Amino acid sequence: MPDEVVNVIEPKTDEIKLKGALSGSYEQIQTRLSSLQLFSTDITNDGLTILRVESRDIQKRPFLFVIITLGRDGVSIKYTIGLDSSPKMRRLYVLQSLVSILALVTDLYHVEDTELYQHLDSSIDEVLGSVSQSYSTLFNNYDSLFNEFRELKRRNIELTSSNKNLTVQATQLSDQNQELASRLKILETYSDEALMVMVEDWIESHDNTIDVNGFANTYKIVPTRVEEMLNKMVSLNYIELKG
Repeated sequence: MPDEVVNVIEPKTDEIKLKGALSGSYEQIQTRLSSLQLFSTDITNDGLTILRVESRDIQKRPFLFVIITLGRDGVSIKYTIGLDSSPKMRRLYVLQSLVSILALVTDLYHVEDTELYQHLDSSIDEVLGSVSQSYSTLFNNYDSLFNEFRELKRRNIELTSSNKNLTVQATQLSDQNQELASRLKILETYSDEALMVMVEDWIESHDNTIDVNGFANTYKIVPTRVEEMLNKMVSLNYIELKG
């Protein structure tokens, strides 16, 4: 029986391009988008590639997919269109996916709003002329989407500003802690003359004896320095060792 010939049907493809600018790093964007389970990301020479594979053909190759590339000076969205799908509805869906992604990274990457709105407006106008859904319902969905986008953008800006303020405050506190630590270290560093007086007072108040470790712990001094000071005081005949 001869092998059956399978004709592989290729989907239609289309592309959208927008002006954009990278204000953060691709690594930051990749981390931010890691929670999106339906998308995979990869950093290439062209920028950050965001891929969503919606279906595969019988040879396990991607059939319906969206590839969004965030370049340093622009966005490219390449996508396929199913044979039984409306190109107009597909385009609107792809733009919606783009808006959802951009809403998560407004502080790291932005596109020219006017150009994006023009693409959305034209896509919605095209869909309005080809679907039976009422204009008011479709416009409400459109308006709701953009209100959500603007709210997410506003929150991202506020969070970014808040994070910057916290970073400045943390730096200031770190500097203050270092300054206090330096001042404390100076205060805890006794001169030889001061240390000899402290040793004499200790000996007088402890029945002419001194516990090196106890003295060191009390005044936060390393025991070896206490021993060195005792030897110096003996050599100067300030104290005398017994026993």
